[in-house]
Amino acid sequence: MRFYRQRYLACLACLWLTWLISPVCAQPTPEYVWYRNAIVYALDVDTFKDSNGDGMGDFNGVIQQLDYLQGLGVTVLWLSPFQPTPDRDDGYDITNYYGVDPRLGSAGDFAEFMFQARQRGIRVIMDLVINHTSDEHPWFKSARQRERSPYRSWYVWRDKRPADADKGMVFPGVQKETWTLDSVSRTYYYHRFYDFQPDLNYSNPLVEAESKRVIGYWLNQGFSGFRLDAVPFIIEVDGKNVEQPDHRFNQLMALRRHVQLHGHEAILLGEANVAPDENKDYFGKDGNGMQMMFNFFVNQHLFYALATGELEPLVRAMEQTRDIPEGAQWANFLRNHDEIDLGRLTTAQREKIYTAMGPDKNMQLYDRGIRRRLAPMLGNNQQRLAMAYSLLFALPGTPVIRYGEEIGMGDNLQLKERLSVRTPMQWTDEAYAGFSTTKPFRPVIDAGEYDYRKVNVEAQRADPASLLTLITTLIQLRKEHPAIGLGKWIMPEHKAPGLLMTQFTDDSETILTVHNFAGGQATTELACQGKFLIDLFSGQRLPVKNGKVQLTVKGYGHHWFQVR
Repeated sequence: MRFYRQRYLACLACLWLTWLISPVCAQPTPEYVWYRNAIVYALDVDTFKDSNGDGMGDFNGVIQQLDYLQGLGVTVLWLSPFQPTPDRDDGYDITNYYGVDPRLGSAGDFAEFMFQARQRGIRVIMDLVINHTSDEHPWFKSARQRERSPYRSWYVWRDKRPADADKGMVFPGVQKETWTLDSVSRTYYYHRFYDFQPDLNYSNPLVEAESKRVIGYWLNQGFSGFRLDAVPFIIEVDGKNVEQPDHRFNQLMALRRHVQLHGHEAILLGEANVAPDENKDYFGKDGNGMQMMFNFFVNQHLFYALATGELEPLVRAMEQTRDIPEGAQWANFLRNHDEIDLGRLTTAQREKIYTAMGPDKNMQLYDRGIRRRLAPMLGNNQQRLAMAYSLLFALPGTPVIRYGEEIGMGDNLQLKERLSVRTPMQWTDEAYAGFSTTKPFRPVIDAGEYDYRKVNVEAQRADPASLLTLITTLIQLRKEHPAIGLGKWIMPEHKAPGLLMTQFTDDSETILTVHNFAGGQATTELACQGKFLIDLFSGQRLPVKNGKVQLTVKGYGHHWFQVR
């Protein structure tokens, strides 16, 4: 009897130890690293597809297009905010974290969407906007009414206007301050974003606990993770030294543990535009922070390379962001839902990009970026677009593509700020771009070279030379050759200044990608250990002689070679 009792206690101890360790384990097991070779597609429900003819996209509309997304090769959908909102900041001003905006459908429509996505093997992640609420949220309405409100300490208040109230704005040039006098309480509240988006106070443990309840709720609805909005502002010491605040990284690690307690496969994808020497704080020194982050640093230097043809800053940026924990992953993108942020470049570098890609003041935003889609920035040059997207899928990390980019949609600079790149999806050449049967809540692009009658999914599906066809091919190749997402990478030495080369190797293969940032043909000789190279696009074989191969790449050309 004593033997069985001891064995029972030993098993209990083992189970307890496993439970204790698993949430903070820095090395995820292979079945939990799905995000490292995913294809992420970002969309706004309201601008994707309208199913009921009210002019606004909805969850049933997304369901109608899931087969399209599956055919494209998408494995993960990233949804922009869909909770109830006054919609003063395109949904990022939330009034109920536990609901679905009725304009986008019912809770049943949402549940059916999640089911249909799973049926097609598509995971779904959502924007987690917990840095701030709408000023119409019941918490803030209560907090501003009286000092003894239980929600008063959920926000950050000052009796007097702080001396640095005109600093630290996320939207300079549009936003004037980070402290605003509340007309009800006659005290000042803190907000990194617009004045109708008061910041939550994460120094208050009740706020942190509520954020974890929100996370648990949506994980139980079937999400595979979250794109964590405005990460540095969530964990900053609120309202103190806004230009160089201290951060509570322990709270970020606690969020990671909480996410994994509710679902071991769930991830945090962080929006943290930070310098390379800060990456380890967000990923966690032992890999126990966020599993993924957007690589804003490489993105900014990539646009400099696209604008100038100068590759050295991009190569340096890739090397500076190379060292991340095992199991962590970069998310790479060309265009997202915001402006292209160039704030980490020098003034001279930024001016060169403005000159090449956004020369008019109306094309620029927040004194740091450009509010255009990629196709207009590259002059709708199909060779440059093809090269840029080939590179996106061949960068170390996971590719993220924004809706409409796969067909080269344009922008509407008559819309304010970031809405210029958030126009309705262009499906067909029928009225309202096939997005709706009635006038949409936001205008479709119906003039110029990006007119929906010229640029739409239906037309490009039928064109084997279209951008949509190319991106579908790139996604398929990326899936067939996972070394790009999972393998070790180097940048081989060569003497052609316009060529960016990256070589990926895993246990089964070696892939060499080549991209020409110059408009003219480039030729170089490259050391190679294989016997020949296979061009994965054309099937052409290039012989390796005496350990070297001759490469000739046309202007803005791109190649993916398998080394054999």
